[in-house]
Amino acid sequence: MRQLFPVTDMTASTASDQGWSPASDREWSLDALADAYAYPEGGGTWLRANMVSSLDGAGQHDGRSQPLSSETDMRIFGILRGLADVVVVGAETVRLEGYRPARAREAFADRRAAAGQGPAPVIAVVSASLDLDFSLPLFTEPLVPTVVLTGSGAPADRIRAAREAGAEVLFAGDGARVMPARAVAVLAERGLRRQLTEGGPRLLGQFVGADVLDELCLTISPTMTAGDAQRIAGGPTVAVPTRFRVASVLEQDGFLFTRYRRI
Repeated sequence: MRQLFPVTDMTASTASDQGWSPASDREWSLDALADAYAYPEGGGTWLRANMVSSLDGAGQHDGRSQPLSSETDMRIFGILRGLADVVVVGAETVRLEGYRPARAREAFADRRAAAGQGPAPVIAVVSASLDLDFSLPLFTEPLVPTVVLTGSGAPADRIRAAREAGAEVLFAGDGARVMPARAVAVLAERGLRRQLTEGGPRLLGQFVGADVLDELCLTISPTMTAGDAQRIAGGPTVAVPTRFRVASVLEQDGFLFTRYRRI
């Protein structure tokens, strides 16, 4: 994997000592990648998104992101999960991608313990209607209870079904809809401040529209899909485009692993 930006993280002398230049290939250990993707220090809430896009802007192919991915992309996917307190995902993505509970990884055990985190991140599903299959392992067999984020006006029978399945229901809206900023705040109040969203596009668009997205980890896949697939973020256009600055760029096998932070 090559580090393309920032090239100043390793000085020329240090690079020479280790036998590589900042843009040359080298092996990245799990710890090195975890350090590179670490959340900012401090006690504030931080919401990052992890998405993949084709060269022509598709966020998925045949309804799923996996065809755009790679082995390295999935490795970074696992690292981002290993660093997070909570993974926030939309109900449609849960259905399409076949979400399962997050698992504990021994490689992250010490790092998570030192950060005061549980053995695995919480999965938080955003759903207004609660039209979810609560018999799935995501709800019945998680290492830590799955959270369902919904509005206070959600159907009472579906709220009851979620709780009976073992899910924790949190309200992040006064009506049927979930308010993105409220969802971020409700999770943070519960101590889940290192937040990661994996979409889908509709949910990410809502976070962008609410101006609560702090960071985007975007894998640019060297693929072309054509067609009419969704972009990584959907929904209404924001009045003023949100500006981000590039924080880092890695490359492996033609895939670009970029990280942008909101200005």
